[in-house]
Formats: sequence, structure tokens, C-alpha cells
Amino acid sequence: MSSQELPPHLDPRGRHRGGRPSGLHAVRPIGRVVGSIVSIGLLLVAGYTWYQYRDLDNNVSRLDVSVGAKARTADEPDIDGQDQNIFVVGNDDRSNMSDKEVKELHVGRDGGSLATDTMMIVHVPADGSRATLISLPRDTMVDVPDGYGTNKLNAPYALAYSEARGKGASVAEARKAGANLLLKTVTKFTGLSIDHYVQIDLLGFYRLSTAIGGVPINLCNDVDDRHKTNVARGEDGGSGLHLSKGKHVIEGKTALEFVRQRHGLPRGDFDRVKRQQYFLTSAFRQVASVGILFKLRQIGDALKRSVYFDNDLDLLDLARQLENLTANNIVGKTIPVADDGTASPKKVKRFVAKVIGKTDESSKKSASSTTSRSTSSTASSASKSPSASSSTAIDSKCIN
Repeated sequence: MSSQELPPHLDPRGRHRGGRPSGLHAVRPIGRVVGSIVSIGLLLVAGYTWYQYRDLDNNVSRLDVSVGAKARTADEPDIDGQDQNIFVVGNDDRSNMSDKEVKELHVGRDGGSLATDTMMIVHVPADGSRATLISLPRDTMVDVPDGYGTNKLNAPYALAYSEARGKGASVAEARKAGANLLLKTVTKFTGLSIDHYVQIDLLGFYRLSTAIGGVPINLCNDVDDRHKTNVARGEDGGSGLHLSKGKHVIEGKTALEFVRQRHGLPRGDFDRVKRQQYFLTSAFRQVASVGILFKLRQIGDALKRSVYFDNDLDLLDLARQLENLTANNIVGKTIPVADDGTASPKKVKRFVAKVIGKTDESSKKSASSTTSRSTSSTASSASKSPSASSSTAIDSKCIN
């Protein structure tokens, strides 16, 4: 159609006479405006996220402990290269509880313990493809370095802390002494080089579960761990947890009771370890489903009050490494320990090396001597490897 044949309301360039655009031309300015708004929004979101992460990274409590390369000696090689091992420790420190928390939890500020009752190594490959929670039961008997002899694994921190305080050290210096002795003990016992240290107090589970709006759990059986119930059974103590069989969303006091329960579980402390793995995985799933951006401020406030990190742990770098991680590729393992707490350091080292996908020379010799096994046996072994087993989330079934 020539310009002479255009409809009378259009000018020779296809525009409405009087300057008004038509058709596609009308859409383009609107599209530009929408695109600009979206771009600005994305920049604001990115800026907000960066600000929140940086604020958290700059304001969490830090401990100047020996981790990473500066903690290794010539006879303690780093067996996993660029992978990260984050040692997570929980103790019953109540020093920073608010009046509201004291009232709700029915505990005093001075009734806590320095014993590290929760301990696990979070192993994260360099590519962040999965995470393995290697739990260390608190009653495991170990050789404690620096002349402290044989003791339970939850003792080194308290021993060094108390000794430092007795010599006039500040609380911060005592925490550092306790953490360093515990790190040295765990490194010697497991053979793993610890890259980062995270210490969470009694209120950490309480505050974090509340910050993310609750953590879903699924109980295999009814649970009654109240003190009066345990007394009737001939036992003492109890976490206070009282829930029916089935699914629940727990937070605050109930979440704390869930991770602390020992009574009424088939294997006591060993089952409590499994609960803590289960809880952390379910909490991660909850954060991932909501989007960490929308919970960042609340999570940050909880971390600032409940957690200590080593000086070198950069939360932004860690978040980038874990950005593709989901609850479905978090694997939970527990070191081999007998019910009486005895454990072979050699077996523990071999177990840990296998779990993280590394093998020592003895493992290689063993593997070479069994190369004649059938294909079906090989397939069976492969199904037990960390990468293969990672397809089943820790929290995919009910928990005792």
C-alpha cells in the first residue's frame, strides 16, 4: 500500500495524525517503561540482598581460632583440596537470653553448660553440588591433645575454657581456647582438616526456627518427654516435648525440645544426632522454599545473637557455593561408634575418607584386590556411594 493509499487517520509514516502511535508502536514505549521498572526492581533487590548479607557478615560474633591452612601440620595433610569442612558446634550457653526467652523456656541464665553436646562436620565439595553432615556423638571417647588424656568428645571445649578462665583469661579468650582444643581433637580423631568453625548456643535452634516460620517434621510415633512422664517411667529429666505421631510444624520452644530429646529414643544420644541432622535439613528445605531473601533479616538477627564464626568465614562466599544446594542432596552420616562410646580412630578416618569420596592408600589396596567382583556387586557398591545416596533427603521419612 502506498502512502497515498493509507487510511485517512494515519500519516505517511503510519502514525496517528496528531502524534498518537498505533499498534506495535503503542506497545514499545510501554514495554520500555515496564522493562525499566523491572530492571530498577532487580537492582534494588540485588542491592538489598548484598546489603543484608554484608551487614550480617560484618556484625556476627567472631572467634580467632586456628582453622584451615594455619592449623595444619606436616603430618596432617589436607586430604580434600578445595572442598570445605565446616565444624558446627552447639553448647548450652545461656548468657545472652532475653527476659522473654527465659520466661518462655522456663530456664535460668546460669543453668547452662559449656559441654559441646552437638557436633557435626559439614563437608561441602568445591562445586557445592552436595553437602554431607558428618555427626560426631558427644559421648565418643577420644584422646584429647595437650596432656588432657582420654575423655568424651564433648569435654575438650569445657576443659580448655575452664582452665583459661582459671588463669584470668577473658570470656572471649576462654572461648578461643576451648574452640582450639576441640578443633585440634577433632582434626586428630577424624583426619579431616577443618576450614571453618561455627558455634551455636542453646537458643540458636529456638531463634532460627522462629525466624523461618517453623520447621516441618514427621514423627513415626507419639512422643511424651515431659519430666513427669519420665519420672513415672523411673527416669529423670526430659526435654518437655509432647507431640502426637505424624506431621507438625515446630518452632521456638518446641523446636528446641525436639533437638534436645534423649529420653524415650531407642539409641538415646545416637538418635538425637539423627534428629539434629533431620531438623537442619528440613530447616534448609523450608528456607529454600520461601526464598532466603524474604527471611534474610530475621535469620541475620538470629545468627547475630546465637552464633560465633571463625574470622575467615565469609558468608557471601559460602552462600554462593551453596546456591545450588537443595535438601535432596544433603546427606547425613554418623561416625562408627559403639554404644559404650568406644571408637577406633583408624576406622573413623577410613569412614570419613570414604564418606567424602577420598581414599587412603590402604583403601586403594583393598579396592585393587577386589576388582574381580561381579558387575552386580560393583553396582551394589556404587549405590552406596555419597553421590548416589544423596538423592534421598535426610528428612524424606518420619523420624523417631
